[in-house]
Amino acid sequence: MTGVEAAGSRWPGAGPLLLGVRHHGPGSARAVRAALEAARPRAVLIEGPPEADALIPLAADEEMRPPVALLAHAVDEPGHSAFWPLAEFSPEWVAIRWALEHDVPARFVDLPAAHTLAWRTERPDGDDSAEEGTAEEGTARHPSGARPPGTDVRVDPLAALAGAAGYDDPERWWEDVVEHRGAGEGDAFAPFLALEEAMGALREAYGGGGHDRDLVREAYMRLQVRSARREFGDAVAVVCGAWHVPALRRRAAVTADRALLKGLPKVRTDMSWVPWTHRRLSRASGYGAGIESPGWYAHLFGVPDRPVERWLTRVAGLLREEDRVVSSAHVIEAVRLAGTLAAMRGRPLPGLSEATDAVRAVMCDGSDVPLALVHDRLVVGDVLGEVPRAAPAVPLQRDLTRLQRRLRLTPEASARELELDLRKETDAARSRLLHRLRLLGIGWGEPAVSRGSTGTFRETWRLCWEPELSVRVAEAGVWGTTVLAAATARAEADAVAARALAEVTALAEHCLLAELPDALPVVMRVLADRAALDADVGHLAQALPALVRSLRYGDVRGTDTGALAGVAAGLAERIFVGLPPACAALDADAAEEMRRHVDAVHGAVALLGDTPAAVHGGLRARWHGVLRVLSGRDTVPGVLRGRAARLLLDDGEVEQEQAARLMGLALSPGTPPADAAAWVEGFAGGGGGMLLVHDERLLGLFDAWLTGVPGEAFTDVLPLLRRTFSAYEPGVRRTLGELVRRGPGQGGGGAGRTAAGVPGFAADLDQERADAVLPVVRLLLGLDGPGPNPVPGSGSGERSGDELAGVAG
Repeated sequence: MTGVEAAGSRWPGAGPLLLGVRHHGPGSARAVRAALEAARPRAVLIEGPPEADALIPLAADEEMRPPVALLAHAVDEPGHSAFWPLAEFSPEWVAIRWALEHDVPARFVDLPAAHTLAWRTERPDGDDSAEEGTAEEGTARHPSGARPPGTDVRVDPLAALAGAAGYDDPERWWEDVVEHRGAGEGDAFAPFLALEEAMGALREAYGGGGHDRDLVREAYMRLQVRSARREFGDAVAVVCGAWHVPALRRRAAVTADRALLKGLPKVRTDMSWVPWTHRRLSRASGYGAGIESPGWYAHLFGVPDRPVERWLTRVAGLLREEDRVVSSAHVIEAVRLAGTLAAMRGRPLPGLSEATDAVRAVMCDGSDVPLALVHDRLVVGDVLGEVPRAAPAVPLQRDLTRLQRRLRLTPEASARELELDLRKETDAARSRLLHRLRLLGIGWGEPAVSRGSTGTFRETWRLCWEPELSVRVAEAGVWGTTVLAAATARAEADAVAARALAEVTALAEHCLLAELPDALPVVMRVLADRAALDADVGHLAQALPALVRSLRYGDVRGTDTGALAGVAAGLAERIFVGLPPACAALDADAAEEMRRHVDAVHGAVALLGDTPAAVHGGLRARWHGVLRVLSGRDTVPGVLRGRAARLLLDDGEVEQEQAARLMGLALSPGTPPADAAAWVEGFAGGGGGMLLVHDERLLGLFDAWLTGVPGEAFTDVLPLLRRTFSAYEPGVRRTLGELVRRGPGQGGGGAGRTAAGVPGFAADLDQERADAVLPVVRLLLGLDGPGPNPVPGSGSGERSGDELAGVAG
């Protein structure tokens, strides 16, 4: 038999049936299925790594749901990997499924992944590595282009053919000649003969050889096709990128092909199936798979008829879910407009561009905002494939899959937020798993800011499973066979390798969050050694907050953190001793950095103050003593002196009278304006706006100083003041402006405003304001209703004062 025969049909060419396809093309997929049904070959050869032959039967498993990908990674270096993604509408997937359904042998015949990965490792900067990380040229993009002699420019065959046909968009050309022309209908082999002829002309025009790796791959494929023909005769079908068909058809000497393959580098590899996503099939994902609209192509491949009408109906459903008013009349009008646009543009049927223009005009009122949602959700889509449990995987992946099922954490391609209550055992276990994966570099979940409670028993995560995380799992497999064992080993190794003290303290925090009891002692020993040797106050100040957070989280999780508390208390003591000398004679940048360290230590001491070690050692009192030293020492930069005074005031360690005295000294005429402005920046920054709003004495001092700054010095002071006030909320800035505008005696910022009465308050009771606040106070305290609003001026000051006292009591 000289060709592939079937009832009433014969492959018109000599030799095997070569089916050149566009990877991930639904038209090619339908044509491949029609050709295989017509020819009924005895074997099917497919472009792909031959190491995956043993994985082909899993494609028939009921749990297999495309899109999926073949993952190859080097055994010794799992980070060196490559993917061969397959969607439901990929011609290769259709060929695999047809072969399995008809009990026909199916084999992969592309260059082995062992050479692919080794070639990538040895030639990382060469042109040959351009397609690594995907399924090589064809599966990663349009069929691989060629380069004219002496150049390194790849040519997109579809773009070349589209340009020859007068199209400026290869996607539109492909839709018109394949997707909209009923590929595979009538003569099942005609599309492949036409593509082979076109690719032959392109290869001849661009030098005939193409990319260096193409030549090697094609030599290997020719050898595999020869081997299959010896076993099955010419009744062999080959499904490959259309670019390769002329090369496979060409007769070449076996010795020449073997010579091209001689001496290729090689590494040990493992193969497995992994889930893939439609988003990763799009060019924008960075894994350029040759199609910009995988969701649209899946729709074209899956619907039986009326693709545009069904598509616009899906779009209308999505927009209705987003609370847009879209009726059946909108769908009908959009279908008519899409058809009209196709006729005006000379297209046989409406395509995606016509459907998109119709949606924009009819359903989105000309806006691109809802259209972006349609593109994201439908045109691209968030479909995530599934692989069967029987698929081979590294032990760590199996343990992770088991934990995901037990904790009901299903990987999803679309990002979602997960709220956890650590008081519940299941949520606590989920938190431990996500933290352990982060330690291993598997970023399935990222911590997010909670929208609800800010208690330490709450955690919010943003989850999104990306296909490359499968590579991260394979890489992390070198640390252990379970998530717990791998995270423990990785934490211990990172602790030993860490150079900065802050890195070790952050690692201790991660160990507590991930609940790694075996790793924590190792990390604590390294932490104690590094803390004892590190004399840099800045490094110690950076390390303390992470330690204190670890203590706080440890209490929530019921972890024994006694040893950690002792190290934190000792670290705080060393900071207290070294901070005053370290704050002397600093320039502006160093002073600002040290201010951030002071703020961090202050927050850490506040959290640490309730622990037994801190209470016994009087840490909070000692810290306040350090702040008093900083606030009164002239050699300390103004921003640090002002910040120390503010922190003491916030903690109630100085009275407002004393704070006003410190500000008066700092803003005295003898102080250079730049130094005074730095003091104000330290004192009034970080929420200091509310302090100025409610304490008119401080505002008056600041106002008097600012109005007295000489004109020649004002330009130097202005940048510091702008930086300070720009951090305030708009409402605070507006209130301060009103107070200053009113002036002395009117609730403004004049220095003489608070000469009488209680500091920060008016001398006499404002009856109208007192009466207005009573209903709200009663409502907040849950008393017997808000009561009637008093008439301004109708009551006495004594009555309002008595009632306020009663509410407060």
